[in-house]
Order: sequence, then structure tokens, then C-alpha cells
Amino acid sequence: MRTALITLPTYKEYNNLKSLIPAILEQQKKTKIWDIKILVVDSNSQDNTDKLIKEFQKKYKDKIYLLETPKEGLGKAYYKGFKFALEEIKPYVVFEMDADWSHDPNLIPTFLKQIEQGYDFVIGSRYIKGGSIPDNWGIHRKIFSVVGNIIIKLGFAKPKITDWTSGFRCIKVWVVKQVLEKVKKYNSYVFQIAILDNALKNKARIAEIPLKFKDREEGFSKINSLQYIVHTLFYVFTHSPFLLFIYVGSLGFIIDFSVSWILIHLLNMNKVISNGIGAETAIFSNFMLNNFFSFKHKKITGKISGYIKGFLKFNFISIGNVLVQMFGIYLLLKFFGDKDLIMLNYSVPSWTVYKIIIITFFIVPLSYTLYNKIIWKN
Repeated sequence: MRTALITLPTYKEYNNLKSLIPAILEQQKKTKIWDIKILVVDSNSQDNTDKLIKEFQKKYKDKIYLLETPKEGLGKAYYKGFKFALEEIKPYVVFEMDADWSHDPNLIPTFLKQIEQGYDFVIGSRYIKGGSIPDNWGIHRKIFSVVGNIIIKLGFAKPKITDWTSGFRCIKVWVVKQVLEKVKKYNSYVFQIAILDNALKNKARIAEIPLKFKDREEGFSKINSLQYIVHTLFYVFTHSPFLLFIYVGSLGFIIDFSVSWILIHLLNMNKVISNGIGAETAIFSNFMLNNFFSFKHKKITGKISGYIKGFLKFNFISIGNVLVQMFGIYLLLKFFGDKDLIMLNYSVPSWTVYKIIIITFFIVPLSYTLYNKIIWKN
């Protein structure tokens, strides 16, 4: 039998654990191929949680583990729990699960069915059909949860994953081994975002199942909303390949515009040709920065021939984008005129406005898609 380890980070959850642990172990009756075990990672609760777990250990032989740690936050508790699991228990999958009855233990067999079908990382999602958040949540909490997930999935350009912040998950141990040391520095709920982000970068197959999230009935929530928002946004804006690609593209945009402006206004060159030269000048810079910055998790490595081959592909795609840009500017100049536009009381050459429109709505999404599929492939 394969071991499925339910990891429960706890802090003053004595009353919840009394009923939750038997309910989790009851799921053993629903499967013949999984050995369900529990690891309680208790953060110095001082409410007799340790005594309760030791009593359960006597009742459920070899089913329950207790790891006592200092109170350092959710991320640290999961990191230490997973590390203990890898070294001492050696399960096939580990679960993230809240200890406050927010997560229904009856879903455990459903998670395991998805693992049996070949998925590596299964998420209990509140935002797919069949999932839900509590009706009695205040509007601020709903906005915090719903809008937060939208920002994260758009920031990472992964719209198919609906619930990045869910705390009910089942993960194959090979994924944990690959990503654990990369996420050890993240605490609070950002740990959950980081581990999913790194799982995707390691080519893990992701599935979601519906989760009807419930509010706790015992104890109190430990989340610090402001801290969570700040840390989450910082992680997304510094780790999303799509946003990093945008940053690189923005620098290329500056290089492109600068060269084009110099050629047009100082050297009096043709506007269409000048824009082509400006765009080509930015290509080399973009290739190198994308390889070592935006797509560093799948960067081109090895012999110089690999870089040359990658750059030629990059240049070919980029030249295609340049031609699209040049043709677009040609059409817009022809149909809307080569003139100055008044914007916010400033006179702006029309070609610059046309260039911004073409790059924003055509070049950026087209480039990101092609680069991922052709140059920096998973």
C-alpha cells in the first residue's frame, strides 16, 4: 500500500482535533490501496494538544505522528512537516489540510482518485463548479479571496488554475522533493502560492476538485490580511515569468523607442525603416534577459551551439514581430495620417501612439506564446 500523509499544522486546535483526527482516519475504510496517516505539526500550543495526540497514538497504532515546533507561522510549519515526512515517514503523497474543519475529510478519497489517474498536484478549489465559499463572509473577505486569486492567476498567466490560495491539497512526494528547499524562506500563506508556482515550473500535472469551504466553529483565524496581501503581491510581481517577461519587454521597449527616435529625429531617416532598426536593436537584449531572468527555470544551457540555435529562433520570431509592427505602423500612418496628436496638453507624434497600440495588443501576447512554445519549452 502507498502511504498518504495528512499534514495538519496546528496552534490551539485541541477542540477541533478531538473530532477531526478520527474523521480523517475513518477515510481508510474507503480505500484499499492507500494507507492513510496523519502528521500533526504543533506550534507550541499550550492547550494540551500534545497530550491529545499522544492519546490518539496509543489508540491508532502507527497512524499518527507528532512534530512539535516553535510558533513561526504556517509556511514554516509546512516546511518542517514536509521535511520530517521525507526523512522519517517516506509517504507517496502528502496533504496540506487545515485543522479547523474548514476542509471536509470526506474529500480525501477524491483527491487520491486524481492521484491514481496520474496527476501530481491536486487542489481543492472553491472557485470551480461544485465549490463554494461561505455565504456569511463579509464583502471585504470575499473581495480579498476572489480578487486575490484573479490577480495571482492572471499574474502567472495560468487562468486554468482557479484557486492558488487553497489550503487543501494533495501533492506527490517527488514534487515536494524538487521544490521544498526553494520555498523554505516563504512563510504564512505565501508558502502555498510558492509551492504551486514551483510545482508548475517542475512540470507537475495539476488537477482541481470542488471544495465547499466552511468557516471554523472552534478557535480563531490566524491570518494577517494586510501582511498576506503585501507578501502575495510581492511574490507574484517578482516570480511570475509573464510579468518578468513584461519587465524585459519594457526595457526592450525603451531601447526600441530610443533608437527609433534618434534615427528619425536626429538622422532624419524614414520612419518605417527606423522603427524596424529600433526593434531589431532590442532583440539581442531581450533574448539574453529572457533566458537568464524571465525563463530562468527552463533557460537554455550547455554548449554555445544551443545558445546560437535559441537566438536564431528568437530572432526569427522577433523579426516576424518586427514585420508585424512595421506593417501595422505603415497601415496606421496611411489610414490615420502622420501627424502630431494632442494628449494631456502635449503634442505627441502619431507614430509613437500607433507603436504603443501594436506592441501592447499584438506583439506582447503573441511573443510570450511563441517563446514558450518554441524556444523555452517545458
